[in-house]
Amino acid sequence: MQHDQNHYILKISCPATSGIVAAVASFLSENNGYISEMSQFDDEFSGTFFMRAVFRFNQGFEGDIAVIEQGFVDVAKKFSMSWELHSSDQPMRVLLMVSKFDHCLADLLYRYHKGEMDMTITAIVSNHLDLRPMAEREGIRFIYLPVTKENKLQQEEELMKIIEESRTDLVVLARYMQILSDNLCKKLSGRAINIHHSFLPGFKGAKPYHQAFDRGVKLIGATAHYVTSDLDEGPIIEQEVQRVDHGYKPEDLVNIGRDTETVALSKAVKYHLQYRVFLNQDKTVIFR
Repeated sequence: MQHDQNHYILKISCPATSGIVAAVASFLSENNGYISEMSQFDDEFSGTFFMRAVFRFNQGFEGDIAVIEQGFVDVAKKFSMSWELHSSDQPMRVLLMVSKFDHCLADLLYRYHKGEMDMTITAIVSNHLDLRPMAEREGIRFIYLPVTKENKLQQEEELMKIIEESRTDLVVLARYMQILSDNLCKKLSGRAINIHHSFLPGFKGAKPYHQAFDRGVKLIGATAHYVTSDLDEGPIIEQEVQRVDHGYKPEDLVNIGRDTETVALSKAVKYHLQYRVFLNQDKTVIFR
């Protein structure tokens, strides 16, 4: 759920030790902050502590968030914290990337218009023209960047230029059927989300759902994850599955796959928009 206006989200990760929660709560209380939501997790394997706190200023008090930011530096330094402070009234700026399939894009746009996605869409970028009419109907800037072996690096440079000029915070690959270069993956680390089918065994290449049919799979799944240079192996944010059986035809599996992809991707994007996702080495910590 979206938070009310004038709420702030504080994200923290640091080496696990005692006194962190008390220090954060005391600091906010001393600065007239009221904590309306707090989640925490201590990862015993990595020795890292994670916290997400949502707060507002007490009623009748005109708080200054700049004072909070400046003052929290000392608390963060004491516990060697990596931290972020965000305002709920500043929607994240999101760029959507697509190819020819429209189901993920249509679902995100629907949820956006229903108020489920608190974001500003900076542009829709595609290597094909198929979905241009959809973008134009929505009044969203459509950018056509056709990709070939010869111009791939040049087009990625252009994409990065668009991201920077539009002040985009998050890139969503809503069934964008191009592999990003290692260099671009590094530049977008932690701020690019991809969606792909998820089977056991894994089926790579063309028509994965038809391959799944030939092998008689019993589960159809989808995985939303952060983009890394290891293809489809980035930190997982969300996964969805649905049971199937021998009575399902290949086209049935394709349709079910589309459903699982839209649900997994929309949840992953929403978690990121609400600052609920923490990178924890090759995994994620998510406070739902």
